[in-house]
Amino acid sequence: MRFLSWPWNYRPALYPCKGDGGHMGVCPTIHMCFVDLEKAYDRVPRGTLWGTLQEYGVGGFLLRAIQSLYQRSVSLVRMAGSKSDLFPVRVGLRQRCPLSPVLFITFMDRISRCSHGVECVEFGGRRILSLLFVDDVVLLASSSSDLQLLLGRFAAECEAAGMRISTSKSETMVLDRKRVACQLRVGGEVLPQVEEFKYLGVLFTSEGRRDREIDRRIGSASAVMRTLSRSVVVKRELSQNAKLSIYWLIYVPILTYGRELWVMTKRTRSRIQAAEMSFLRRVAGLSLRDRVRSSDIREGLGTAAPPDRKESFEVVWASGQDASWTPPRGGVSGMS
Repeated sequence: MRFLSWPWNYRPALYPCKGDGGHMGVCPTIHMCFVDLEKAYDRVPRGTLWGTLQEYGVGGFLLRAIQSLYQRSVSLVRMAGSKSDLFPVRVGLRQRCPLSPVLFITFMDRISRCSHGVECVEFGGRRILSLLFVDDVVLLASSSSDLQLLLGRFAAECEAAGMRISTSKSETMVLDRKRVACQLRVGGEVLPQVEEFKYLGVLFTSEGRRDREIDRRIGSASAVMRTLSRSVVVKRELSQNAKLSIYWLIYVPILTYGRELWVMTKRTRSRIQAAEMSFLRRVAGLSLRDRVRSSDIREGLGTAAPPDRKESFEVVWASGQDASWTPPRGGVSGMS
């Protein structure tokens, strides 16, 4: 399957930024449609789903086992302490079932493949028509006319499969340095064009700049740091190793989510380092008034970058590598 064929790493090469080391290039205009499906899980026709699974080679005992999960499905409505009579449910996937996402992406993969044409955008010699992550769908094309054709086929395949596009929640955006109009229609209704869109938790803007997204990451991490500092980090009975595990397992992932898209300028690197050190100082029981060098704090906490890497952790983020940290022997949950 082609789910989450992610092209966004092209940005540093196409949007050069002072100090990023990227080459000067010409950015292709990319027309995008962020598609929202109405009640995605609840609208999947089970008969169509069984046929799709058979097309993908699922049959025999395995198919019967999956179908058995949906035999004699019933539901009820609860309101103000009262319950309605049971009624049969013949459409939709089971909520909170670990198998449901797999069934849904298989169902959507067939819709996507059937709607493909010649419209696409190219990255590194690879043709990409869409980004698909469960029910988060983005259609891509090099022009608004091509995107309209792709959207029309996708909408038709959705309708044929029992799904429906929500025109009130679907939006379009054009990735370009200047504003480019992109008017798309679904069933006679015009989709709104936006200048920014949050996809899979990452904010994308039509200009392709990452400044606002980095601001959001630092803001989110700072909010978590304040909460943890008041309730957890200040506790003396909590060992330093336990506090460091909170730093690595909670704070760092929030701060660096989507870091593969960042262009690491000197200003951005300084801001990320400052956000990192704010937490580490609290772990070490220090403040800026103590005038202790950041490198000394890192060394004291055992978080200094290994000698075979750059001197600061945020440079590792910029290179697209995942920083590794091994908890101290004996675990991190013990009390001092």
